[in-house]
Amino acid sequence: MKTTFKVRMSTQDAHYGGNLVDGAKILALFGDAATELLIRLDGDEGLFRAYESVDFLAPIYAGDFLEIEAEIVEAGNTSRKMEFYCYKIIAARLEISPSACDVLEERVLTTKAVGTCIVPKDLQRYEG
Repeated sequence: MKTTFKVRMSTQDAHYGGNLVDGAKILALFGDAATELLIRLDGDEGLFRAYESVDFLAPIYAGDFLEIEAEIVEAGNTSRKMEFYCYKIIAARLEISPSACDVLEERVLTTKAVGTCIVPKDLQRYEG
């Protein structure tokens, strides 16, 4: 099962100088994608348990448009392993003007990750 959505980074998403977006913002988007997949498959949001790997490969800036892809690659009895990809599809050109952008001929892989979520029947182990 797979999901894809597009989002634009705003100046509110910028965390560092030069309008650079924090990698944690991309992980939050991956979490949103995982939630959608779990609801579609299990009828419940589940709980994100862990990332096996996260690779930040290219910078993201306020004004950039991103495409987020997520896919369930393994489904066990109580867990779902997922792969996540973030691509830049439109790049802000703030050096030209505050509203200038370039549509990229080829999307740029900025972030990739592998993570595991647990499903409802296993949640009670993690509740207080």
